[in-house]
Amino acid sequence: MPQNTDYKDTKSENQALAYRNRLNGWAIARVVANQERVIVGRFRSRSNADGYMQHLRQLTPDASFELVFDCQREEVVI
Repeated sequence: MPQNTDYKDTKSENQALAYRNRLNGWAIARVVANQERVIVGRFRSRSNADGYMQHLRQLTPDASFELVFDCQREEVVI
């Protein structure tokens, strides 16, 4: 049976994107001027973030990186 490809459920697509964004809790931040942080990458597990941070430190030894747990909270709309 062919699927109806004309119908798009945008609500379920938005929910899937929001869920995917919540999966990446660990982030690597590069510390720039005035202690400002710029997110370099987001990861699902801490071990993946640790490994990538070691790689970044080998590539750019002069830069300062931090591993942070980034809990992105979405505002609840009632």
